[in-house]
Amino acid sequence: MQTWILVSEIVRNAGLALAAFGGVILAWWTLTPELARRAHVTELFNRAAGQLGDERLEVRLAAIYVLREIGRDFSDLANPVFELLQAILRERQADYRDLDPPVDVQAIMATLRMRIADDDKPVA
Repeated sequence: MQTWILVSEIVRNAGLALAAFGGVILAWWTLTPELARRAHVTELFNRAAGQLGDERLEVRLAAIYVLREIGRDFSDLANPVFELLQAILRERQADYRDLDPPVDVQAIMATLRMRIADDDKPVA
């Protein structure tokens, strides 16, 4: 009788260890793609932030549009994106009088307006 109890405890412990090992593998399998995606988005954010000061208009516009999409797709990065865009606007304060602001400034203002409109939408 004592032997059967000992064998059953060994089998139970081996089963628990195997289940725990399977859980660790499943968790790793699930988290790895998300971590890779997150690293990619962080790299995009950093690259776009650096490109906001580029001399070429098309590079600045591309950076603004990338940041806009990052802010939409990743809610935890939305505030840093929009704080960065607001800082760019503050840095470029100018009096345009009757002239239209540059295209990149217009794109930043459109992005910030979208954010404000999204914040004003009622949560369903």
